Order: sequence, then C-alpha cells, then structure tokens
Amino acid sequence: MKEYEQYPMWDAALPLEQRLDDLIKRLTIEEKISLIPTREAAVPRLGIPAYNVGGEAAHGVAWKGEATVFPQPLGLSSTWNTTLMREIGSVIGDEARAYHHREPERHGLTLWAPTVDLERDPRWGRTEEGYGEDPVLTGEMSAALVQGMQGNHSFYLKMVATLKHFFANNNEKDRLNCSSSIDPRNLREYYLKAFETPFVEGGALSMMTAYNSINGTPAIESPYVNDVVKGEWAMPGFIVCDGGDLSQTVNYHGYHATHAESAAGALKAGVDCLTDEVDLVVAALQEALDRDLLKEEDLDRAIRNIFGVRMRLGQLDHSGLNPYASIPESVLCAPEHAKLSYRAAVESIVLLKNDGVLPLKSDALRKVSVIGPLADAVFTDWYSGTLPYRITVLDGLRNRLTDAEILYEDGNDRISLQTQEGQVLSIGDEGTVVAVPEGSAEKAAFVHQDWGWGSHTLRSVNNNRYITLTEQGKYQAIAPEIGGWFVKEVVQFDPEIDNSSLLRTWNGLPLGLAEYQGKHVLAPVADSSEVGTEASEASNSVIGAKEPVRLVKHVDIDGIKRAAASAKVSDLSVVVVGNSPYINGKEEIDRPGLTLPSEQVRLVKEVCKANPNTVVVIVGSYPFALQELKDIAPAIVYLTHAGQELGHAVADVLLGTYAPAGRLNMTWYEDESQLPDIMDYDIINNGTTYMYHEGSVLYPFGHGLTYSPFEYNAIDAQRIKGVSGADVLKVEVQVRNAGEVASDEVVQIYGRPQTSRVKRPLKQLIGFKRIHLTPGEVQTVSFEIPVQKLAFWDVTRDRYCVETATWSIMAGRSSEDIRQTADMKIEGEVIPARQLDLPTFAENFDEYAGVLMDECLEGRSAVRAVVPGEPLYKEDQLSWIAFLNNGTQGAHTFEARVAAFGKGGELQIRSGGPDGPLLGTCPVPMNGSVSTPGQDRSDMQWTTVQCPLQSEQELERLTIVFQGGAAIQQFRLKC
Repeated sequence: MKEYEQYPMWDAALPLEQRLDDLIKRLTIEEKISLIPTREAAVPRLGIPAYNVGGEAAHGVAWKGEATVFPQPLGLSSTWNTTLMREIGSVIGDEARAYHHREPERHGLTLWAPTVDLERDPRWGRTEEGYGEDPVLTGEMSAALVQGMQGNHSFYLKMVATLKHFFANNNEKDRLNCSSSIDPRNLREYYLKAFETPFVEGGALSMMTAYNSINGTPAIESPYVNDVVKGEWAMPGFIVCDGGDLSQTVNYHGYHATHAESAAGALKAGVDCLTDEVDLVVAALQEALDRDLLKEEDLDRAIRNIFGVRMRLGQLDHSGLNPYASIPESVLCAPEHAKLSYRAAVESIVLLKNDGVLPLKSDALRKVSVIGPLADAVFTDWYSGTLPYRITVLDGLRNRLTDAEILYEDGNDRISLQTQEGQVLSIGDEGTVVAVPEGSAEKAAFVHQDWGWGSHTLRSVNNNRYITLTEQGKYQAIAPEIGGWFVKEVVQFDPEIDNSSLLRTWNGLPLGLAEYQGKHVLAPVADSSEVGTEASEASNSVIGAKEPVRLVKHVDIDGIKRAAASAKVSDLSVVVVGNSPYINGKEEIDRPGLTLPSEQVRLVKEVCKANPNTVVVIVGSYPFALQELKDIAPAIVYLTHAGQELGHAVADVLLGTYAPAGRLNMTWYEDESQLPDIMDYDIINNGTTYMYHEGSVLYPFGHGLTYSPFEYNAIDAQRIKGVSGADVLKVEVQVRNAGEVASDEVVQIYGRPQTSRVKRPLKQLIGFKRIHLTPGEVQTVSFEIPVQKLAFWDVTRDRYCVETATWSIMAGRSSEDIRQTADMKIEGEVIPARQLDLPTFAENFDEYAGVLMDECLEGRSAVRAVVPGEPLYKEDQLSWIAFLNNGTQGAHTFEARVAAFGKGGELQIRSGGPDGPLLGTCPVPMNGSVSTPGQDRSDMQWTTVQCPLQSEQELERLTIVFQGGAAIQQFRLKC
C-alpha cells in the first residue's frame, strides 16, 4: 500500500466531509490553484490523478468516438416521457463510464448536459439544445435525464450532469457582451423555475454559467449562483463557467481590467471551476492571491465542492464499493441502446396535420416516390456523438416497403459553373476546384442545395463530396458532411447580375481564381486577412485570388421538375425537408427567420400539385412558420434530427406500425411578426410563449395528433395533504381510447386563476403524463400537484405567494385542445396594499416601459432608461416604472438611492400614468466616473436624493419617469 492510501482522504468508510477536510489540509496552495482549471492537474504525492472536467452529452456521449446517438434535446422533450428520459440518461452514463475506463484522465465523468435554459424565442440559434418554452416540462424532463445519468446509488455517482447555461441565454448575437434584462417576476416564475426542478428534485450536482450578463452582471459573477443555486436550493456540487469565459469577462464584457480580477470575482460569486486556458487560469489565480483579491479559503471552498463530486464518482477510493466502476466497455453502442434510440425517435415524432392520408395502407402502395434534400440524410449537430450507423427516411421506407418500387429524388438542381470568359469549373487532383478552358477537361457537376437566406452548398456529383475552403486557402471537393465550428462548406451567392453571380466564402469573402501549381484554383481574394492567416500557417498554401470572379450558373438538371415528375407517377409521395444543424441557426448564429428555405417550399408545392397524396416530413432543429404549406399538404409530420434510427422511426409512423404521440414543446407561430426583439426577455409584458400569447398560432404548445381519437371525461380536482405533509391538488381525469388503434396519449393538466392582483398566464402547465391505451381501454389518470406550483412571485413582499382565488383546472390534449375543466377555490393569501413608506426596491415595479435592469453593487438591480445604441431603444419612447395598489397616504417627500449612468438626469414622480400629474422632480447628478453598459460598476457613486411631493395628489398608482442617465435602486415615501 502506498503511503498516501493511508490518509483519511482515501478512506471511503469515513464521512465525506472528513475526507475533504483531510484533502484540503494536505494540499499546498500551488496544488490548490492547479485543481481549479477544468483540466485539473495530478497531485502524485497524494495519489490524485489528473482529471478533465467537461465533455458533451446533450443527446448521447459526444466527441469521444462512436456512441449511441439519441434525438436532439428538443426532440427528446417532444416525447413528454420522463420514464424514457431516465432510461436515456442511464445509457449516457453507462457509455460515459465506458470511455472513462478506457482513458480515465482524458474522458471525465462530469459532462455538460442537459441545456435547461428556457427557449422563449424560436429564433434562438441553439433551440435544438433545449427542452422547450415551458418551465414545468423542461424542469421535469431534464430532472429525469439527470437522475438517469447520475444513477440511483445513495452515495456513488455513475456520472455527473452539468446543467447549462445559467441563465437567460437565448440570443447568439453579441452573446459574449450583451446583458439580458430580467425583472423579478420573469426571473422567479420562468427563468429560474426551470433550473429549480433538476436541482431540487433531480439532484443535479453541477451547473455551467452562461456567457451573457444578467441585469448588467456577467453570469460568471451572477449573485443568483450563491444566493439561489447554492443558497435556496442547497446544491452541494460544483459550478463551472462556460468555455473561455474567464478571459471573455475582460476581453468582451470589459467588466474587469485584469484576469486576476475576473478569477477572483468568479470564485467569490460561487464558480468553483474555471474553463479557460490552464496557464491563464493558474496565473490569474496566483495574481489574485498576491493582490489579496482572493483568500486561500476561497480556493478551499471551490476544492471542497469539486472533490465532493470527484469522491462520489469513486476517485481516491480502493474500497471496491463503487457499483459503476465495473461497467464494461462493451456497453458502447450496445444493441439494447440502439433499441432505446429507436424508441426515443419514434416517441418524439409529432403529427402536426392529417387529413386522412395517414397511416398509409402499405398493401395499396406499388410505387412510392421519396423526395427531398433530407430524404437520404441523417444529420448530426455540433454536440452530437459519432453515429455508429445511420438509417435515413429513404432507407427506412425501403426496409419496410419491400414489395413497393421506391423512386428517389432529392429535389436539388444539378448545375455547372463557368466564368464570363468561358472557362468552366472542373474537379482536379485531390478534389481541387479549378477553372479550365471549356472542352479541355470534364466540367464539374454539382448538386446545388439552397438552404435559404443566401446560404448554399455545392456537392460534387463525381465524388459525392462537398466543396469546402481548406487550410491551404483553396476550395476542394473533399468534405463528406457539412459541419465544423466554422462551416466552410457554405458558399454565398450574391444576386445575379447579367446572368452571373459573385460567390463568397462562408464568412462573406469574395471568391476569385488564384494561380496555384500552374492551375487556376477557386480561392478567396488575396486581401482577406482571415484567409491569409490560415494560408500562412499551412504548407503548400494558396496566396489568394487577385480579384473576384463572376460565375454563370447553368442548371443542367432541374431538381424540382424531376421530383414533380416522379411524384406524378407514384401512388404516394413522401417529401422530406428541413434544416442543416450547421446552417442558418447554430451556436453563434441566430435564425434569420422562421420559414423553411424558399426552394424547399417550392418543392413541396410542386410535389403536392403533381400528387395530392403527399406526406410532408419536416426534420428540423426548431419550430417553423408553415403558412404557405399548411393548407397544401394533406399530412405533415415533424421531428428533430433524431439520430441513428431516424429513418425506421419515420417509416413506422407513416405506415401505422407505431401511432405517433409526440407533442410540441414550443409554440409554432404564424410568422416572426408575432415575436418581439430577440433581446427582449420579458415574456409577460410581450405576451410570448403559450402562457401569455393572445393571438392566433399555427400550432399550439402541446399539440400533436395520433391515429386514434381519445375521450376525456369525469375530471375531479381537490386539495389534500400529500405524503410529505404539504398541500397538493389531486386531479383525476378519465381518458378513453375511442378508436381502433392502440396508441400513447399525453394527458396535459393546465391551470388558470380567474382573478389575480397581477397579470397571470392565460394557462400554465402544472402536470403531464404519457400513457398507453389499447382500443376501447379506459384509464383514470391521477396527478398530485403541489399547491405551491400555483404560486407567483409577489414583488410587494419579495416572496412566492399563492393567492386566494378560484382556479380553472383543465385537462386536455394540448394547451388549446382542452377537454375537461373543473373550477375549485384555492384558499391562500390576499396581497395587502403596498407600503411605499418602507424602502421599496425599484426592480419590484408592477408595470414599465423603456427601462432595463442593470447592475448595482449595493444590492439588487438598478433600473434605468434604455439608451440609444442598445437593442431595445425606441426613439421618443418614455421610460418609466409604476407601482400599483399603494396604501401609503399623506406622503410629502420622495427619497431615493440613485446614480447616473453615462450622464446626469432626473426622476419625475407622477401620480397615475407616465403623463399623470407631476408630484416632484429629483435631480440625479453625475458623481464619480462615467459608467456605460457592460462595465464594472465598482467606481459608480450611489447617493441619496430627496424631493418634496404635492401630497394632495392621489397615490394609488405611483409612476417614476426617467430622464437622461438617471438610475434608481430603491426609494421610499416620507409621510
């Protein structure tokens, strides 16, 4: 036995805290620093191995090699099946363990998934990674995944789930320096609520902070980490920052001047593990200690949190008690895992529309045309694992319809390109795209895919490879797939002039012809610094083209015309359209719109016109606006990119082998005009998500059809004591399969108070269950829902409150398809009138316009006007906050804690609305340094100001109007 194995830290029989105490006292300060980066160093003298925190597992273990791939998280959530989620989580944990056993220092067990942040805007580029727009659905589905991933042992962990990204991180544009403005009600009822469930009920032991700021404070230093996650929710694990965020707090947010300040701020705010370059983290922490920005006890706290998890994973442990240590490598891509991938894919499928076409009658199908750019494709995304195999829709239908003739057309044009001078593009040695005199070599034929919004791909017909910009600075047809952090297979086409187009690279650089080894190769122009940098680092590189070249596109084969012709001679057509997870919507890129690419819309229209017996299958990472197609296609099926078994799942649903029962987890809007600015995070004020949207929609939250009608009867709701002693709503509803097909059904329970002091959701999900019923079967579905789920955040008292009110408890098939309703009186509280003679935080307003939450280091958030240049600024818009139902009488003085952002200003105190009677004016002078959005507020001067009020005015509604750079943190009325 080695000496260190006799230390208490290695004794698995001792209490965890005792082992951690021993570990911390034995570490030197240098060793402690080395354990804070995510690439944690080894400490050989104590037997501590090196350990790599992180890795991806959004829908299967990723970036390590072949692993079972499940549907994208948005698709997993479409199953509305928590039992399935636990099973998937367990498989992810098993396969993570297999890779860890293979290379323990390289493949860690603390992986970054699931993405819990709510998806209040479908234009968000990372919509594929989340679980939808509802906090209850997201919370329960992600909690179930976490439980499966981490295992069910009382001490040991199979792996650890890292929830991300905390929080309000739904825009990719400017994500490294923007700030999300979140008022207390949105914060507590929506954004934080989704994270609470996987922590409190799911037991998640890790979390990643987001890149953005929240109310002016970078998320890496958000007070909600310590106050809420580690405080209110008592999460005992560790917090990690997002990749590179230590340095980005300096370089992008401009929040700190040095990395040492950034490191100190992060650790003090509750982040334990820093994801950045190891040398940078180590140097920053050492400097922070030298400058007394950090104390050794700050490192000790982080080490305790990190190693509390590492020890539960079975590290520093030779006891042989860890049940997960013996998981064999043979679990990787096991046949039972493939079956679970199929089950997840088939359960995720949502039948959006069906005019009687589905299910198909296979014995009547002699000739079937399978059409579309995604018909013979299974796409992965940035966070996918490596597929062990892939079944496309074309494969699936061929495998299932063995007696039918299957025709296939992708609907894409075959094109060739030539210069205006008559040279044609050809494929030369090693797939290099070259321009040659016409007739001197075979001209290249390309499969041209138009992905919309100017993004195109060209795939060589000759070798079936995409042309891509290589490190040598030239285009070669060598990419088997579209992908990568920088998607260099994308080519942009400028609008045609004189029948020719200017082509551009993935990042907008013009293309021309460059001299290379005696040939003219397609390459970016020479003055592009990006290409020059790449080329200079590569051997045998291209210098670059001298000038852009315009290319004439020749359509040699019209793909849509061929597809329509194929459809016309078929008994049935299946058109498969959708998106590439790497184009027009991904990490760093928000979607430019909600529609399908125009060429895909045209393809569907022409196929439906040629053959009315057409099914449209949409494979996509997010909701779409389908106004042009909803009345044309008789049947529409939707699923996300669903992994290795996608094709079998689709085929079985179309053929009726499996009755679809997936449900939408996001509202499908009619178009983007129904959405606010993507930077506006206030779902309550803007009326977004199904909870607050009052307009019409294409398909509502919770929508999904199946092949059998279901009847809902005899709902009952009553308040009882639950097993924990807390009050619960016991809701029972009788559900009957009234059809002839066995099918799953997702029973959804919604609630709505008929009266409230504040604006409440039109309805809110409070419970759901996926059940299976055979034809004619009746089941009484029972729910026990904590009464606390009916609470809202009372800004007058800074706490959750269940109001006394009559509630409508609704059971249905979607948020709009309500089948049964029961009214019940909920005895709770009556919120008293505001007492504005007590200190009142400005962020606790009832109504507002034209303001943002910003940082105030005195506590809570400051409120200020939106200023020119910020995303939500509107010219001539008044900026104000209002406080309603006030009980204070006879006030004669207004007193406030204020500061100036950028420039001085004033606060106008008014009765009623922002144009109501003026009661008084408080000047807000410039004091100290100028502070602009996104910067550190440590030098900002907050001061107390007063002004007299015309006390004879009615103050039931008090409005504060902002002028100039005035900001307010709190106020009170003196009587």
